[in-house]
Amino acid sequence: MNARTPLSLLACAALTVGAVVALPAVTATAAATRYEAERAPATCDGAIDTNHAGYSGTGFCNGRNAVGAAVQFTVDAPQAGTATLVVRFANGTTAARPASVTVNGSAAASASFESTGTWAAWTTKTLTVPVRAGSNTVRLSPTTADGLPNIDCLDADTGGTGTPAPTGPALYVAPSGTDSAAGTEADPTTLTSAISRITPGGTIYLRGGTYRHTQTITIPAGRNGTSADRTELFAYPGETPVLNFSAMAEATSNRGLALNADYWHVRGLVVERAGDNGIFVGGSNNVIERTVTRFNRDTGLQLSRMASTTPRDQWPSNNLILSAESHDNADSDGEDADGFAAKLTVGPGNVFRYAVAHHNIDDGWDLYTKPDTGAIGPVTIEDSLAHTNGTLSDGTVNANGDRNGYKLGGEDIGVNHVVRRSIAHNNGKHGFTYNSNPGTMTVSDNVSVNNAQRNFSFDAGTSVFRNNVSCRSGSGTNDRIVGDADGSNQFWLGSNGSRCSSYTGALNWSFAGDGRLVVTFGGTVVTP
Repeated sequence: MNARTPLSLLACAALTVGAVVALPAVTATAAATRYEAERAPATCDGAIDTNHAGYSGTGFCNGRNAVGAAVQFTVDAPQAGTATLVVRFANGTTAARPASVTVNGSAAASASFESTGTWAAWTTKTLTVPVRAGSNTVRLSPTTADGLPNIDCLDADTGGTGTPAPTGPALYVAPSGTDSAAGTEADPTTLTSAISRITPGGTIYLRGGTYRHTQTITIPAGRNGTSADRTELFAYPGETPVLNFSAMAEATSNRGLALNADYWHVRGLVVERAGDNGIFVGGSNNVIERTVTRFNRDTGLQLSRMASTTPRDQWPSNNLILSAESHDNADSDGEDADGFAAKLTVGPGNVFRYAVAHHNIDDGWDLYTKPDTGAIGPVTIEDSLAHTNGTLSDGTVNANGDRNGYKLGGEDIGVNHVVRRSIAHNNGKHGFTYNSNPGTMTVSDNVSVNNAQRNFSFDAGTSVFRNNVSCRSGSGTNDRIVGDADGSNQFWLGSNGSRCSSYTGALNWSFAGDGRLVVTFGGTVVTP
């Protein structure tokens, strides 16, 4: 077997300092194809310069210092899958320059281009992104007014890409598919047919496009995967399937995708405009990854029991919501539609990780508990973000909404939730609130900034607070903390502490290629 040179060592092959060598816009190495930033089909929102030595090709892209002043490459891939991109850049300033990375118009990753000391010191940044077969538009767009660093070129390794081999039988679904179709790539079927036919541990691939449904798509109880091999409902690599339920009326029975089975893995779907929840999870041991739930007429993604007759030991448990986004969900009353909810009737072990809830009419997260069914199981929220909840993206506000970032209880019923390494910003009421949960919650390493009322609001209970930070840009309501809070915390009591210096400026966020949540304030990457 021949050894393969690491892609990072091949990136825009290093040249003698000061050399100017005429290279074509696209060249190939043993591991990658090179795309020069100064040559078509690449585009540079700025100037093509040659005044800093060490670049490859005939120059580099010196972009405008403005949000959105992008450099764009057209990358060819032999088949759908993932690509490894290595961007060669120089940043002679002291501050990092963050950027969003989109592929074919969809958010794919983020990058923070650190200082290289001088403008003639070139280094590389490696990204992993989805691609489709054929031509792909890769766009690096700065998220602050400092713009991008100087971009020299991009090396793209697409040689090993392809549709991941399913672990079991596979069925393919497309907007144009039919129930009677074979379910192959060449003869795709419908989603409802695929769900009825897939065997445990198999894979359903949804091709990109809009699927218009008038009824709930249900994965029924009993159609389970296995603990060793979950059944998969995946977006086809590099494509975005959108399940659209706009034809539904607003009603509690009109959910979008209802996952009532166990041991499934759902990834890469957009679910929008359902008459109730966008995604409803009534089963257990499922993974919901990289989904977007938006414009639904109740909570975007909710965990609760399947039916009023479902016994407590069958309430949904041990589900993982991973790298998911939920936004602009709004009911007509303005008081029920949250970003995410695990409330009313859920079992133990449910986790939200790297999730973002924003611009929902009610709360970002709702863990409400009601007296007639009793306490829910403890929920873990970690490495997540709730911002601007209580106000939709179009500016709509409803006075009925609670408008919190993280609402952690209800009705004086104690539940020992865990909330850690998460951020609340600019929500219409509190950032983190106990909401009448007198339990012993673990609240650690969180940041709450500029929420309309309290950043942290805990009026009762025995919760434990460690290493939390509360910041305001001006005057505002003092935090209220009842529980075990030691000196590791910085709560708002009328003045900022020194730890607030990192949490100034505009908030931006993105998902990295590996699904981690990256949050910046004013261009500074922050880690709660």
